[in-house]
Amino acid sequence: MHPSRYLLTGATGFLGQALLQALLESDSHVAITALVRPRGTQSGHDRLQRLLGKPVFASWIDRVGEKTVREAFESRVTVLEGDLADLPPLTDRFDVVIHSASSVSFDAAIDEAFDTNVGGVERLYAALSESQQSPHVIHVSTAYVGGIAKGVAQESRLRHTVDHDDECRAARQARTSVEAESRQPEKLRRFIRTAQAQSSRMGPKSVAAGAEAARESYVRDRLVEFGRTRAQSLGWTDIYTFTKALAERIGEEWAAEGHQVSFVRPSIIESAFRRPSPGWIDGFKVADPLIMAYAKGSLSEFPGHADSVLDIIPVDYVVNVILALAEQGPLERQPAEHDSSSGQPEQGHSDYYQVVSGTSNPLPFHQMVGTVREYFLAHPLPDTEGVPTVVPEWSFPSSELIEQRIRLKELVTGVGREVVERLPASTRTRALTSRLHRTDAKLKSLRQFADLYQQYTKTEMIFDDANTRRLLERLPEDCPTSRRFDVTEIDWTEYFQDVHIPAITELTRSYSRRRRQSEAPPTPRPLPPTSEALAVFDLDGTVISANIVQQFAAVVRATQPIYKWPAMMGTMAGVVPGLLRAEYRDRSDLIRMVNRRYQGFELDELRAAVTGRLGQTIRDSIRPQARQLIDEHRAAGHRTVLLTGALDVLVEPLSDLFDEVVATRMDVTDDGVLSGFLASPPLVDEARANWLRKYADTVGADLGRSTGYGDSLGDAAWLELVGSPVAVTPDLGLYGLALKKRWKVMEW
Repeated sequence: MHPSRYLLTGATGFLGQALLQALLESDSHVAITALVRPRGTQSGHDRLQRLLGKPVFASWIDRVGEKTVREAFESRVTVLEGDLADLPPLTDRFDVVIHSASSVSFDAAIDEAFDTNVGGVERLYAALSESQQSPHVIHVSTAYVGGIAKGVAQESRLRHTVDHDDECRAARQARTSVEAESRQPEKLRRFIRTAQAQSSRMGPKSVAAGAEAARESYVRDRLVEFGRTRAQSLGWTDIYTFTKALAERIGEEWAAEGHQVSFVRPSIIESAFRRPSPGWIDGFKVADPLIMAYAKGSLSEFPGHADSVLDIIPVDYVVNVILALAEQGPLERQPAEHDSSSGQPEQGHSDYYQVVSGTSNPLPFHQMVGTVREYFLAHPLPDTEGVPTVVPEWSFPSSELIEQRIRLKELVTGVGREVVERLPASTRTRALTSRLHRTDAKLKSLRQFADLYQQYTKTEMIFDDANTRRLLERLPEDCPTSRRFDVTEIDWTEYFQDVHIPAITELTRSYSRRRRQSEAPPTPRPLPPTSEALAVFDLDGTVISANIVQQFAAVVRATQPIYKWPAMMGTMAGVVPGLLRAEYRDRSDLIRMVNRRYQGFELDELRAAVTGRLGQTIRDSIRPQARQLIDEHRAAGHRTVLLTGALDVLVEPLSDLFDEVVATRMDVTDDGVLSGFLASPPLVDEARANWLRKYADTVGADLGRSTGYGDSLGDAAWLELVGSPVAVTPDLGLYGLALKKRWKVMEW
């Protein structure tokens, strides 16, 4: 028997994986060509091969053995490398095309959503036409493709007059327009001010990079806004449903040329009911972030109608509908409908199948919430302290009330952040910063949930599934239960409590375990011995607790008569406000302002003081933890490097601990007196980074295997270069960055 050949797009996605597994397991007379895009250094073939090690194939492998599954995979699956936007010519002849690839993001940039969901579909149908073949196309869409509406949504052609060509052009022009808008001087000045406030202590290049990142973020946010607003202006919930609607029209135009297209419109696809195994899911889907945020206690309320129908469908039901259409063809052709919106009768052969539960087995939103609450009251998730989370009882407040509460929480958090940022760094303020960081993350999630998902929890639509039920009735009597798609057999309480929630809870636990492992302090162990690694240390606040102002005071006490102390300290006190501003703005200014106070000091006198009691004081100020780390790095063969803005003469007592010491040099007059001016610009922030790159090249060191220790945000510019950056008792700026980048934090 000649095998049927299928083309499957989106094979590595959630639905695509389930389709590929079901096709291979259920029918040995099907050969599959999977369209897979290479990623990084991985070929499309390698990406598809990796699926064999994923849970989607696990139960089948358990039944028949890995060898049988791998042989079936290798003998019947061919990889077509590429993607829809750049589809290679279709040289093979296909009997069935299953198109399941799309961008499922509800908040994609308008041009990106159109390129994938509209432009990619145009290319698919164009490639079929160019290859002069007419397979049965099973086009996976969404039940929400009709947009914002009330009442029954029928299984039929959408009634709208939106021109997909015009919208595609406008979407691409939006990118050009917003990019130009973002480069206007007024906008760029705003981005620069934002970057200066955040990154000035890291250096001018960091400010420039921050300004460009702010511009790119602006472009992204504006294009997301373009997409959401354009979709809503035409009656769709978001850019996803809007572009899927236009993609359907492209398929209908191809069908009008005499081809056969079946549109499959699933509702919210969730974990498997039976196959490939109960609860199988590949990552969180639409409803899951809401469920898990509620379980963690971070979603105490959410806008939605308690009596709205939350239409959920297990992934294997969608797969089974597609398989039924692929194997048996669509239902008998119904009389053509008259599309009053276009004034033309519907031509060609296009059918619509809504794979939904709301009509035959409705799930009210309040029932789902109650079922979820009941589960997590019995099986609470532990919070960060290990205490079981008590989930709240939802009151289903109005959208307006939720919006007010979110804004109030955002305002309070913003004020709290501004206050904390002005406080000196301490264990307590770092704890407050960490708490605000977590609160910000929760608020952003709540805002995202409210913006993206409330249309699905407030819907007053009911999706008709008459065609899908007729397709179910046409299944042969000996069709196995696992291949059926009768939604009336689902008990929603059992599905959620016995199948779905345990599956996504395990996903959460797995993620939490990985995160804890990545964030937990590593078990102390000897440093790997190598001569290619550097151990780079900042001085002030890292190796020693004193700063350059305190060092100046120590020098005054060691070298000047006691009667001069008040005057000399007074001059330093008088510039404290300027020092604080300099420290916040640019450490180079701070170093210049402090070192200017050394004007008139004799170099020989300083050296004499350093070889005596002052030197011993400096030596004794080394933090025990720093001394231990320096010794460990040296024992491992690492080159130890000290980078500091302190005067070079003042760090001479530490020189024996480091292979390289780079400090500030002062200009010295011919008679050996410090002029108060620097001999060269201070080595701080980006200057340190540039020096470190050159030094690593000079000595043949590998920065990726190196470690850096710093305490201030200015150190971030060079800490980012090393493979193991460590924030040591950091200021709040560096601490916030370390939290974001998950750098190691040490309290000394």
